[in-house]
Amino acid sequence: MTHAAPALLAYLAVRTTTLLLLTVWAHHEHQPVWPILATQWDADWYLGIADHGYAHDLGTRYDANNLAFFPLYPYLMKAIAVITPGSRASTGLAIAVVSSFVAAWGVFKVGDHLHGRRTGILLTTLWAALPAGLVQWMGYTESLFTACAAWSLYAVLTGRWLSAAALAVCAGLTRPTGIAVAAAVSLTALLTLFLTLRRQRRFEPRILVAAIVAPLGWCGYVGWVGLRVGRWDGYFAVQRLWHNELDGGRYTLRRMRELLLNNPTPQLFLVMVTLTLLAAAVLFVLSVWDRQPFALLVFTGVLLAIVLGSAGVYFPRARFLLPAFPLLLPLALHLSRASARYRALMLTAALTCGAYGSAYMALVWPAAP
Repeated sequence: MTHAAPALLAYLAVRTTTLLLLTVWAHHEHQPVWPILATQWDADWYLGIADHGYAHDLGTRYDANNLAFFPLYPYLMKAIAVITPGSRASTGLAIAVVSSFVAAWGVFKVGDHLHGRRTGILLTTLWAALPAGLVQWMGYTESLFTACAAWSLYAVLTGRWLSAAALAVCAGLTRPTGIAVAAAVSLTALLTLFLTLRRQRRFEPRILVAAIVAPLGWCGYVGWVGLRVGRWDGYFAVQRLWHNELDGGRYTLRRMRELLLNNPTPQLFLVMVTLTLLAAAVLFVLSVWDRQPFALLVFTGVLLAIVLGSAGVYFPRARFLLPAFPLLLPLALHLSRASARYRALMLTAALTCGAYGSAYMALVWPAAP
């Protein structure tokens, strides 16, 4: 942990700055900060699951079935709240904050392993300063999911296959996009197994086990939902009730065109979301150009395909991409080779934009982050 201390301190500095700006702005607007962080929007859904469990049937109401939300975070919240003081809301927020530091440590470890300590620190700082970064300290699952994803990917990079698979299972129980972590672990394991057999004529059973185990968290929950509602496609039927289904990106492109070309006065938050999606696509191309490790490319590629290819709600998509930290590696590498003055200028700009974007998202934007 000592080696990662500068990265964790940088992460703390960015998150504290954002929280201070949010607090001052909220005070000026006479809005309480606690509900924003701990009890609103998705946090309210997770608290409901922790208190009352899941729905028993599919139903017909739109945006009303809590089976769309994966179970690890609310049940972890419920379990820890039993043995700790405070409400379940405070427990959920504490889990998110602690998970965010575990995630930041994992992000640093990936960057440090691939390109050295400076790049790891910069990667962590850039991840902290993302425009939707406030969600890392809210009662949401992004911090827990990123922690599972980052450490799973690091385990793949260092050959700890069983650990990678176990963390992929946890990621698959945390968010729908957990399938991206499972795909990264399973496909990399199968490729490694094939190359080992071909080059060394040696079979590694633990690698095969990792490939098989990694998707079990995501598949297990999706299968359980199907059994609960009595139809094989139960989970996907639930998602359709939340207006979420894949259409190959047609809806995304249409919304981008409307916001950037046809709407003379687009909402600032939606412009930020659109620019985030476009930047993510460009950064993925740069990641391929830089020949990032296969596991990282699979993870970010599948995550991007899900987010960009969805016909579901548009406004939370910047948040959906928060766990895709490997996309920031080209920027971190560029800054690591730049002059100290240029690096300070770019990090200050990132911090300013990220803090303002996060506070705007929480206080001005009228819907969920």
